Amino acid sequence: MFYAMAENKIDLRGYRFEHRLEDIQTLNERALRGELHISAISIHAYAYAADKYALLPCGASMGDGYGPIVVRKHSTSNPERFREQGIQHPTPNEDVDVREWLRSCVIAVPGRMTSAFLALQLYLGDFKHIVIPFDQIFDAIKDGRADAGLIIHEGQLTYARSGFQKIIDLGEWWKRETGLPLPLGGNVLRKDIPPSVRRELLEIVRQSINFGLAHRGEAVRHSLPYARDMNAELAGEFIGMYVNDYTRDYGKTGRAAIRKFLGDAYDAGYIDNPVELKFAD
Repeated sequence: MFYAMAENKIDLRGYRFEHRLEDIQTLNERALRGELHISAISIHAYAYAADKYALLPCGASMGDGYGPIVVRKHSTSNPERFREQGIQHPTPNEDVDVREWLRSCVIAVPGRMTSAFLALQLYLGDFKHIVIPFDQIFDAIKDGRADAGLIIHEGQLTYARSGFQKIIDLGEWWKRETGLPLPLGGNVLRKDIPPSVRRELLEIVRQSINFGLAHRGEAVRHSLPYARDMNAELAGEFIGMYVNDYTRDYGKTGRAAIRKFLGDAYDAGYIDNPVELKFAD
């Protein structure tokens, strides 16, 4: 999304941008404190930062029929505990109560403010979890700190070859339940920025996204230094899942998805206040 801005491929209108590359949980926490002028944010965290930030109408990361997944090892580390409770191990070919199984697990999650965590709450209800940096969740399952893990990174494509088994795809479940894409991330702009500057910054971000989509190969190559052990083909596939037409503009469907997602979360008691969706203009 920000390739064109980082490499001065578009007119930046005299503005200077300092790029801070940090994991989404850290960015969520910084947004709650209002530290950055423009930031990526989890849609879940936006519910708590809406007083300080407006969503940009571009920059969405939507999972349309796919999204964060919950995985476990093919060979569970502690099968006796589950057998004692009379709970089966779900496999792709078994008709089992996946929710019951997961509620008996300790699940490693990448942060309580991530949209993936909120989606898992909506799917599962209350569950036992530990917070682990998103790129260390596979390790937490392997060493027995967790029975399962919530995956938000390229492990969505590589989990099988890494020795893991998918239990549930939350984007697939959400699409089946609502008919809508699962809103995961967006970009926000601080509300205290003067309106004329907000409009210019919005246009710069929009142009950067459009440039990246129009020059896909270049943009993917720019991203590779930040990809964890991915080649260009795999990075391109992963980016294509979450940088697409919804990224150009949420549209009516994307906006309806956010309202449904945060509305259901409020109704279920997982966020404290109803959210008035406000987009920057």
